[in-house]
Amino acid sequence: MRPLVGVKIVNLAVNLPGPAAAQRLSRMGAEVVKVEAPSGDPMEQYHAGWYRDMAEGHTLVRLDLKSATGREELDRLLGSADLLISASRPAAMERLGLDWPSLQQKFPRLCQVAIVGYPAPRENEAGHDLTYQASLGLLTPPHMPRTLMADMAGAEMTVSSALALLLQRDRGGAAGYAEVALSEAAAFIAEPLRYGCTAPGALLGGGIPEYNIYASADGWVAVAALEPHFKKRLEDALVISTHDGYRSAFAAHSSAYWQEWGCQHDVPIEAVQNR
Repeated sequence: MRPLVGVKIVNLAVNLPGPAAAQRLSRMGAEVVKVEAPSGDPMEQYHAGWYRDMAEGHTLVRLDLKSATGREELDRLLGSADLLISASRPAAMERLGLDWPSLQQKFPRLCQVAIVGYPAPRENEAGHDLTYQASLGLLTPPHMPRTLMADMAGAEMTVSSALALLLQRDRGGAAGYAEVALSEAAAFIAEPLRYGCTAPGALLGGGIPEYNIYASADGWVAVAALEPHFKKRLEDALVISTHDGYRSAFAAHSSAYWQEWGCQHDVPIEAVQNR
């Protein structure tokens, strides 16, 4: 499916959420122009391979937006664009004359999704994935998070906001503006914890044996027999019903054995990978 063929996007965002969103929209058919500062995107220094993958198929333009020449070239790009993705703080965008009221006046068909750290009135505060997770109880010190949840969730929210704006405009509405706050994206990901579903000992936090993690003979397996038919099939086959019974059963064989057993018996069991 390539429903965005013919849609032109200018992406001013660097690092992760904006480029990841632009990659998703590009795969839906959109034409993407990635605008970077003369110094480039810091993501290229952090992880060159991922940077290249996210920018694959995009047109790369490096502009100094503090110069008259750079602004003129950006205006030319925006004049034919359908969507702008940005990830600078609103105050910085305003200093460049790229605040939404100014853009709306100059480019009435242009939609914008602005990625920020926090919603108003904190929209100009600094933050990063690590601090958003910390504020929501998603970290287990001293361990660092295994993935960048706020950034990746923010990328998906950017995609959905972009699609909503384009749909609204193409149904006869005005071109619109949407903000995606990464702190709110992290809060959305944290909802299972906020509602208590995944707290230690809760239903999905180790409180029931059929939805848990167990040591195998050579590692660990994740068992997710949550629905009654999965639970019955598993417990009938292994003659188990308690946490201790589960622990004893899964300790008897390797993780690969249990993953294959799960496939054969149609029970969700997966070997835990350590990457």
